[in-house]
Formats: sequence, C-alpha cells, structure tokens
Amino acid sequence: MAVDSMPPIIYAQLNYLLTHSPHSIKVEQMWSGSKNPGFLDRFTLAIPFCLDYIKWDVIYNAQFPLLAPDIIFGPEDESFRPYHAGGEGDLKPKNSLSDWNCKDPTKLLSLIHELRNLYMAYQKKRVGNVDDERLKFEINTIYSQEGIEMYMSSGFDKPEEVKFAVPLLEMDLNKMVAGSTWRHQQKIYLQVIYPVGRKFSAMSSAPRLKLVSTPELKSLFSIDDFRLPPWLEGMCMAEYLPNLEEILQSQIRDAISSIEVRRKFITALAIPFGRPLEADPVFCRKATFLACSGVFTFLVHFSLPLQFPRQQPALILQSSQHFHSPPGNAPIKSAILQDYPWSPRWDVAEMTERIFEYLMEECLNFKKYCNEVLLQQR
Repeated sequence: MAVDSMPPIIYAQLNYLLTHSPHSIKVEQMWSGSKNPGFLDRFTLAIPFCLDYIKWDVIYNAQFPLLAPDIIFGPEDESFRPYHAGGEGDLKPKNSLSDWNCKDPTKLLSLIHELRNLYMAYQKKRVGNVDDERLKFEINTIYSQEGIEMYMSSGFDKPEEVKFAVPLLEMDLNKMVAGSTWRHQQKIYLQVIYPVGRKFSAMSSAPRLKLVSTPELKSLFSIDDFRLPPWLEGMCMAEYLPNLEEILQSQIRDAISSIEVRRKFITALAIPFGRPLEADPVFCRKATFLACSGVFTFLVHFSLPLQFPRQQPALILQSSQHFHSPPGNAPIKSAILQDYPWSPRWDVAEMTERIFEYLMEECLNFKKYCNEVLLQQR
C-alpha cells in the first residue's frame, strides 16, 4: 500500500480496516480522482461473502479528506439500497455515514461491516422471495442456524442459482492448536448450490456440494482430501449436516492429534542428526538438520505430510559448500527424495535410524552431483 501517495487521514482509515477486520478484506486496485494524480484517494475492496468476494469501490476526495467516502456497489447489485432516504421531516436513523468522524480511524471498518451486514440481509430477502418450493423448504429447515450466508446469482448469460455458505462445527480451531498464530478465526463451510425453478419433490436431485475452509487451515487439515458423505434421495440440508459434522469433527481431532505424532518424529531425528537448525514448532511439518560426511557438510530438509506416518517425509539435501554460478549464487540442492525404506508400522526410533542409514550412502551420490554441477559451470 502506497503510504506516501495517500492522504494521511484516508491511509489511517484503510490501514485500520485491513489490520482489524475479522474478514480477510483485500485491496484490489487504487487510483486517483484528484487534480493531483499523485494522491491515491480511491480503491476497490474485495470483501469475503458467501465463500466468494463482493467488490465495492470506496471513493474519497483527496481535496476534502474530512468528508465521508462514497461506496459504489457492483453492477449486479443496483437494487441494493442500504440507507433508504426518508420523507421530508422524517427522522433519519443513525448509521456509520451520518455519524462519520474523519479523525476516528475505526470509522471505515464500522461502515464496511455495517454495509456487509445490510447486504447479507438484502440477499437473504432476495432468496426468500424466490418462487421455488424446494428452496423455501430448505430455508425453513435451516433458518435458525447461525452464521448462514446466502446469495442469489442471476444474469442474462447464466442460470439462476442460490448459493448457501453453511458454517460447520462449533469448535474453536484457533484455540485447539497450541501456539497457533492464525490472525483470523479458522472456519470450515459447506457450500450448497441449488438451481432455481425446479418444483419440490421427493425425487429432487442433490444440490452441488463443496467443502471450503479458510486458506490457513491447510497447514492442519486437507479439505481437498475429505470425502463428503453421499446425499441420499429425498434428503434436505437439515438431515445432511449432522452426519457431515460428526465425520468432520472426528477427522479434525485426528489431525490435531497427528501434530504430536510429527513432533515425536522430529524429536527422535535429533538422536542421529543432532538438534535441528530450524523446525516448525506449531504444526511440525518441516525441520532442517545439519549433517556431514567427512569434510562434506550439507543440510537435510524434512517435509512431513499431513498423512504422516502413512505417507513418508520428503527429503531435500542442500550443500553448504557448493553453489550455482552468479547471478543467483544459490546453494545446490538435490531432487526430492522419497525412495527410501519406510513403513508406518515402525516406531520412530527405527524410522529415524533407517533414514540416517539411507543418507549415509545417498550423501555420497549428492556430493558427486554437486561436483558435476560445478564442472559444468566452468
């Protein structure tokens, strides 16, 4: 973000929004509407909503930065009117625009969150007005569940669809992972997409289903590897969700338990290799050790998969004495090594001992490879 090219009052508002919002809001582009093109006073925000992004333009005026900004919504939301103008003499309800204070850096955050909540209510009303018996039934069965977002998708070039983002699990994943530095609350959602216009019947086909998580969660749990339970004939969301959550909760707990399994393996590696130079202390997915064979010293990088010990670690050797030619001067590394003896049934002592024995021979091949690379570079 270009600090020097943005009026300080506007920068303070935007910076507070990006650093304090519970949603992962992004700035897509910035530009100037001022006579002085060096001042950036307009930007597009990409705001997470219903497992996608809505994009709103925030229009300040660099010549009058004390004024509240204008917000321009997307072309598909022309009917979204968050603040209805009252008649003459009517009392206007207070909102984040009417209560604007340019010297308060929290005001843009309050405004965007207020508008997002109003947009959520607007989309829920749109979905509720859809003339589709099946959708009305589904909405009635899950209406009491907190945190559900829904979105009505329509256009000339695409069919009408209703998307649901259903938050799963009441577990606080951030607190369950010791030492986690996640800034945002980690969540898992079920995306459910229904086409509009079909009449309800017991033979209605299953909606499109997809499991989605916050990006940082992949360090703990692979959503892509999770197999959704089947949607049985005549089923509705209220029937589907409990079984899904039960399976998901069990696998999340297993994923958290596996952190300790990886931690014990990394600790056991210290017996043949010595203390690690670096190690991932939270998820125990990576560790680096210094090793030597005679006068040849090298690093061993361990990368542990989420499915450890069912899947073996990937190893990469890195010379501390051999480097590629300029301009990079990068150290020479081996290819990924996974073709070594391994069994998930071995205890950690045998696992680490077998790896060490394998590397005693493999490091000679790696040293030879490093020397060959240097010869080619001459």
